[in-house]
Amino acid sequence: MFLNGPPPPPPSGPPPPPPAPMGVVGRGAAMMNGGPPLPPWMQRQQVQQESTLVKNKKTVKLFWKEVRVDPGLVSKTPRKKTIWDELGRVAVDTQKLEHLFENRAKELLSRKNQDGKRSEVIVLDAKRSNAINIGMTKLPPPRTIKTAILKMDSTIMSKEGIEKILTTMMPGEDEKSKIMEAQMANPDIPLGNAEQFLLTLASITELEARLRLWAFRLDYDLMEKEVAEPLMDLKQAMLEIESNRTFRIVLATLLSIGNFLNGVQVKGFQIDYLAKVPEVKDTVHKHSLLHHVCHMVMEKDPNTTDLYSEIGAVTRSSKVDYDEVAKNLSKMESDCKASWEHLKVIAKHDGSAMKVKLSEFLADCAERIVVLGIIHRRVMNRFQKLLVYLGCPTHAIRDTKVQQVCKTVSEFALEYRTTRERVQQQLEKKANHRERNKTRGKMITDTDKFRVSKEQQADQELRQLLGGNASDLDDAKGSKWGTIPGMRVRPRVPAGPGGTLGRHSTPGRDDNLTDADDEILESLVKTATAKPGHNEPRSRKKARYGDRKSLRRTLKSGLDLSEEERRFLTAMSS
Repeated sequence: MFLNGPPPPPPSGPPPPPPAPMGVVGRGAAMMNGGPPLPPWMQRQQVQQESTLVKNKKTVKLFWKEVRVDPGLVSKTPRKKTIWDELGRVAVDTQKLEHLFENRAKELLSRKNQDGKRSEVIVLDAKRSNAINIGMTKLPPPRTIKTAILKMDSTIMSKEGIEKILTTMMPGEDEKSKIMEAQMANPDIPLGNAEQFLLTLASITELEARLRLWAFRLDYDLMEKEVAEPLMDLKQAMLEIESNRTFRIVLATLLSIGNFLNGVQVKGFQIDYLAKVPEVKDTVHKHSLLHHVCHMVMEKDPNTTDLYSEIGAVTRSSKVDYDEVAKNLSKMESDCKASWEHLKVIAKHDGSAMKVKLSEFLADCAERIVVLGIIHRRVMNRFQKLLVYLGCPTHAIRDTKVQQVCKTVSEFALEYRTTRERVQQQLEKKANHRERNKTRGKMITDTDKFRVSKEQQADQELRQLLGGNASDLDDAKGSKWGTIPGMRVRPRVPAGPGGTLGRHSTPGRDDNLTDADDEILESLVKTATAKPGHNEPRSRKKARYGDRKSLRRTLKSGLDLSEEERRFLTAMSS
């Protein structure tokens, strides 16, 4: 197997081994020569050398982390493989990438000032009395508070009022004894508002237990919603990431580009590199790598979407702290257990009706909390399988946060949508520019025929309106010496007796005209024969046939006319 001597000793530690000697050949050749197979480290080195891509120029590097899959861990997942095993190889224009990303050789710190105000509650004296009086403004009248607490009537007092009493207005034992002593010492003098309020609260048996049980009863629906909705969003987000077609195409395109730029063929990259894609720019146009990815994806598959609109659950999950969700779930469990203890204490002083009603409520809550715990455990286990599917290393799965992964994917999708819209606008502008170049210079010639058609239509309407002499107009238009295209011809009205324009010169024609036709003809005649006023400037009008040659020159030029047309022209000239 080794032509130049015995093989080197095996490596003794984590440092990389020395390069193989010149006589080392492939694993297949070694097996054919009868020798043992290559060691694993030499096989990996050989595969890496074979996967190195040849480039003519140095290009920008993508500093991602290569996926190293644990086969034993992957075999335990439902798919038995990672997402990188399912992606196909995308052919990229290596020359273009080499030109765009050729290597041609601040973060701004935001400070947020939060000014918090600490409200300090001092027990007793004037400050304590003032705090009680301020808190009473947000509560119902003192005479109704005791009844509301005993019946747990939320129509009288809201959850904010309960929390206000629990946090700042609970009477202490020393305060209760001092107020009662003062009342016994001065029975004729009424107590102040703050003292009377504290004395009323102190008269309620098991006040704190009642308030906390009531608060849990009012809070439960909201707490359950704050736990259940994020879990459902995360479940839907994992489905969107696994099954989104556009996301797969973008990953495959980005992987092919990165393999070429790095010059090494790798299986995949860790998903956190998506946050750095918009920061990589080419060295020619200064466009981001994401811009070129969008352009390639739209060219190869126009049916892809903007990605961001299809991963709504991922975006919602990126705004949730799932550690807080777990804390809220554990808080629900502890509050439910404490509520059972509160109910046992309250039941000693209240009737059985209240006890039965609260017992049914707490039993239902306990059952639902157990179901939420099971759902939370299953969803988080499924998220860990998603990390394995995305190629996350084994040692980092336990420390990877849900919010971090979802935020990376959501922000990348938002950047992709913005860049995709910009690329679409550029492509539309180029298409419109090409269309304008095709039709440039043709608009004037195209509008001539439309103008002629309108004039012909108006001429036709006038002929229909005038009725008679239509045949004369047709004959005049049918000859070569009719009208110039696009110009109207005024029909010649035969002169009446005495050489005037007489409407009554032809009896037959007069019978065919209606009164409306007569009025129109009279107005036309008056308009045609009216002399311009003295104040109007006289404008020199161009002759209708000013651009035509004279008849004599026309006859001498030798036009190809028929004999009948020559006789007609001779008669007109004489």
